[in-house]
Amino acid sequence: MSISVREMRLEEVELVIDYFHDATPEHLELLGVDPTRLPAKAQWKQLYEYDYSQPRERRKSLLVLWQLDGRNLGFSSVDKIRYGEEAYMHLHVFDAQDRKAGNGAMCVRKSVEIYFQALALKRLLCEPNAFNAGPNRTLQKAGFRYVKTHMTVPGPLNFHQAVTQWLIERALP
Repeated sequence: MSISVREMRLEEVELVIDYFHDATPEHLELLGVDPTRLPAKAQWKQLYEYDYSQPRERRKSLLVLWQLDGRNLGFSSVDKIRYGEEAYMHLHVFDAQDRKAGNGAMCVRKSVEIYFQALALKRLLCEPNAFNAGPNRTLQKAGFRYVKTHMTVPGPLNFHQAVTQWLIERALP
């Protein structure tokens, strides 16, 4: 079993767009995503095209693709990027049968390495829905530290919800 984690290419962003647009209402609710807030597919692609054209220091997001034995397993992304300081990470596994298989923590650890290097980060935060046990367990296994549980609207796709905030900081040399 071989896990590969790398930056997602622009021509692969449809994987992310389709993941959200094809998700069941129940899965979106577990993620804390309001389906009425999903941009249309073409508009979403244009947003990524613009973002990918920007220098890293000005990017609004960075996406990472997870692969298992050469097939697409899932992805991670960061937003709320403050280059050289911090960003907020998201993590998703494409297919339900691949969830709870134990691959998430390794994918997250490799994603963290990419984000710290590519964005010169000092810290990385993640705020999954507090009632979605999978990512909360995965973040703990990947070395994130629990900070707090609070109510917020974590991003533009989300509704107001309870989230669990996790943090990992770059080790000082």
